[in-house]
Amino acid sequence: MTDDPGVVAPNRLLALMLVAQLRTVLAAIDVFDKEIARIARTLPDFDLFDSLPGAGPHLTPRLLAAFGEQRDRYNGAEELQKYSGIAPVTERSGKKRWVHWRWQCPTFLRQTFVEWAGQTINKSSWAGAYYRQQRAKGSSYQAAVRALAFKWIRILYRCWQTGTRYDEELYLNALKRRGSPLIGHLEARPDTKLNR
Repeated sequence: MTDDPGVVAPNRLLALMLVAQLRTVLAAIDVFDKEIARIARTLPDFDLFDSLPGAGPHLTPRLLAAFGEQRDRYNGAEELQKYSGIAPVTERSGKKRWVHWRWQCPTFLRQTFVEWAGQTINKSSWAGAYYRQQRAKGSSYQAAVRALAFKWIRILYRCWQTGTRYDEELYLNALKRRGSPLIGHLEARPDTKLNR
């Protein structure tokens, strides 16, 4: 460490200027966040997306933007899964087959779905069970969360198309009616709300 004034004085000024710049940037980010939140609340689908488990004030506007207002934008959930980069790509050559994630996609859109899916692990009983099931099969954290995002997009796409808010109890009962293997994982947990 030096006490040379020719080194200390300019570096002190540099540090003070960087702090001032950061304060300006943080203030601008705060203005943007408030404006995004204000506009999001005015959109017709705000309540639908705001009701999602784990969405909260930061992910609700991002999910709203991901889907948009134009209901015929996607021909189905599969198209959105592919466009967003959540759907895996399967390649074949001869007798070899391999699966990888999509390289060409809007990365912020993919990140939005992955972040939201990660938030639902502790907010939705079936999402947590599905995540644990994927991990038990040997999937990495990221692969398990992407697989969960894949399922969530199908559910959310249906809600978006019909204008219906997501209902955890309704979905759990649908899983039970279909005999989903997730039900076994859910029934083993006493905190799960299954209609019996």
